[in-house]
Amino acid sequence: MPAVIGAPHQGIISPPVTHARFAIGDVVRHRLFEFRGVIFDVDPVFANSEEWYEAIPEDIRPAKDQPFYHLFAENSESNYIAYVSQQNLMQDDSDEMIDHPAIAGLFDSYADGRYRLRREHRH
Repeated sequence: MPAVIGAPHQGIISPPVTHARFAIGDVVRHRLFEFRGVIFDVDPVFANSEEWYEAIPEDIRPAKDQPFYHLFAENSESNYIAYVSQQNLMQDDSDEMIDHPAIAGLFDSYADGRYRLRREHRH
């Protein structure tokens, strides 16, 4: 029986084991759409609204029982916050920094394709 995480009324069901391929600070790119970003949070399984999930076209809708990542994202036109399934992300090997105004508040440096959390945000 899968474990239930979060408040019981949320009904978020976690598979027995989930493995995040990426970590906070990693720079990634979307497999289907032209954007990239830096990870600033990870959910072990889908934890957004059902309305958000249903808005994704069914033919490309990801499974819920995988890690989902919060990104400070950018494309050629703007920067924004993105919520992306693990199956739709890949490591970004461009070695280019992300242009997002929120990065400086959470991260203090960039090297070797990843950002380092500010000391006050580390555990």
